[in-house]
Amino acid sequence: MSDHDSARQREFDALLRTQRVWDLPGLPGFDPEAAPGDPLALFHRWFADAVAAGQPEPHTATLATVDEEGRPDARTLMLHGADDRGWHFASHATSAKGRQLAARPHAALHFYWPALARQIRLRGTVTAGSSAEGQADLHARSTGALAAALTGRQSEVLGSGGELARASRAAWDRAAAEPDAPVPGWTLYVLRPEEAEFFQGDERRRHVRLRYRRDGGGWLRELLWP
Repeated sequence: MSDHDSARQREFDALLRTQRVWDLPGLPGFDPEAAPGDPLALFHRWFADAVAAGQPEPHTATLATVDEEGRPDARTLMLHGADDRGWHFASHATSAKGRQLAARPHAALHFYWPALARQIRLRGTVTAGSSAEGQADLHARSTGALAAALTGRQSEVLGSGGELARASRAAWDRAAAEPDAPVPGWTLYVLRPEEAEFFQGDERRRHVRLRYRRDGGGWLRELLWP
């Protein structure tokens, strides 16, 4: 390693060590004994808390999948819903995550809301909705969302920025003119969790971790060591 690289590494290490986590006054408490019997109800409550606390983009989550060789992959996407069926997100079926889910329909979703020192982890099986569900989901969203879907070719190699600009302009024009334009392959996915963990951070590192696990037709609740 050159002297320049060594200096740059030392600068990064020093900067990294100055960072603090949850350096916020009045973090919320969490009494797991008072938590509802199913994770969906608690998710709805915590999501509303995150919005009220001003957490930026609380509807974004990290989706983790595995590829055909079993190697992990992850990306941030938007939540499209959470109901009795499960947690909803969408993508092109031909995208990397679409192909991975078709081959191995298991995934994890992770939400992180630092404004409240909270995170939620979900693991389970993913199913693809019907074509009609995918189109209805897409057309209920913004013009920009439709334009992005119409641009298509997600995860494919891009030849140049100019090629993207031309395709994007055409997609925006069509989305504005045809708000119900179909996007073949756009798919609504639903993750049905087998496990759901709710983590409440504590400044003294006495974090509260409550895990729900499916048990027959209900849920088993258990605490985890931090």
